[in-house]
Amino acid sequence: MNWLYNESTIENTSQFPEDTYGFVYKVTHTPTGKSYIGKKVLYFNKKTKLGKKEIAIQTGPGRKPTTKIVTKESDWRTYYGSEPEIKKLLSEDKHNEFERVILKLVGNKKLLTYFEVKYQFMYEVLEHPNEWFNHNILGKFFSKDFLSS
Repeated sequence: MNWLYNESTIENTSQFPEDTYGFVYKVTHTPTGKSYIGKKVLYFNKKTKLGKKEIAIQTGPGRKPTTKIVTKESDWRTYYGSEPEIKKLLSEDKHNEFERVILKLVGNKKLLTYFEVKYQFMYEVLEHPNEWFNHNILGKFFSKDFLSS
């Protein structure tokens, strides 16, 4: 199952605008109609250790670095969300029961979090627990808080 954006299928990073850092998405389990809103980055930086040969060819004064930063593509192609209920359904091989839609492309980390939260509040994900997999927003606002009000 691929991602949909503006009714077009997205299969690889070349289909995103050059300045795209990540995206806000909505994943829907079609049999139940229950959805999840989250965010995903396209690339991440990973610190890796240098090999003996890489360390040996370093020149110059001072202490030699033993690590380097490597940019890698994230698992966005196969990602459905971090929610345990979604992961359980996927472990039962129910990938074909999900629809994945990109709501917004975003150019930096700070705005990615902003738009994720904006969409979660806009769709009132905590106020309708029967319609949404989301149980919290930013780890500060929880769906259980609405049960007592």
